[in-house]
Amino acid sequence: MKKALITGISGQDGYYLSQLLLEKGYEVHGLVRRNSQLSIGNLSKLDEKIQKKIIIHWGDITDHCIVEKIIKDIKPKEMYHLAAQSFVGLSFENPRHTYNVNIDGTLNVANAVREFSPKTRVYFAATSEMFGKVQETPQNEKTPFYPRSPYGVSKLAGFWTMKNYRESYGLFMSNGILFNHESEVRGPEFVTRKICMAVANISKKKQEYLELGNMDSRRDWGHAADYVYGMWLMLQYKKPDDFVLATGENHSVRDFVERAFKEVGIDIGWEGKELNEKGFDKKTKKVLVKVNPEFFRPADVEVLKGNYSKAKKQLGWKPRITFNKLVKVMMQNELNQ
Repeated sequence: MKKALITGISGQDGYYLSQLLLEKGYEVHGLVRRNSQLSIGNLSKLDEKIQKKIIIHWGDITDHCIVEKIIKDIKPKEMYHLAAQSFVGLSFENPRHTYNVNIDGTLNVANAVREFSPKTRVYFAATSEMFGKVQETPQNEKTPFYPRSPYGVSKLAGFWTMKNYRESYGLFMSNGILFNHESEVRGPEFVTRKICMAVANISKKKQEYLELGNMDSRRDWGHAADYVYGMWLMLQYKKPDDFVLATGENHSVRDFVERAFKEVGIDIGWEGKELNEKGFDKKTKKVLVKVNPEFFRPADVEVLKGNYSKAKKQLGWKPRITFNKLVKVMMQNELNQ
């Protein structure tokens, strides 16, 4: 039986990836940061029978002793390094913590694999945020990087660490440059989940309006279930490499808001510009969306749109869940809460 180790298994991608690997007959191990409640995050949403199949290891990715011991003991066939401080906004507020987790943690993984399990195939969760101030559109594996946040910078360091260890020591380390991927278990601090939660509450008269930052930001949004399948395909490929996973489309935050409100039968109109922009119910004229400058970042990424042709050609991967379907399933989940 193949063994797989997932760091950050309690997050969104770990939730979907662990199920995928179990379905494929893997023995699944997960690294979870120890906490006083012994919370396993999104894994607690899984059926109890599935939860029991996952072997949890408690520890912090920044503790090289723990990382080395786990990798030495398990010697996994595949390792998916997902653990990270992944919220861009928080990376501006606490860049040191972001660097410690995302850079030091990744270095711990690379060194432990090299020293104790060099045959392990490693997937590193890179990000489209590395493109930042985009140099071309759409972005592919050859597009120059220009990160615009401490998060983007930290992930770029991880990307080059994996690439360097791959080329220097002949290790199987692949980078997945994943564009925004969301789901029903996305954290509430992320804008897509924030929008869906607010729209559901507004439709149930539990909230007056939704406040957002930059309405013009455009992102390439897909569903996490599609993307974790792409992660798995990367480690089944004949050689380690770097791959962009995306949908090839992009939509603004404003588009996402409109689509979410449509799911509850509300047609949104817009008036004003920039900080004075407001979204209102076309039927009742009530203002339901406002812009709050507190949600703007010191430096923002305006437009991301990926070209996944390499992954399609070499891995046979393509997204299955459309933007409209993504918003629909996320909204249905919130309305059913």
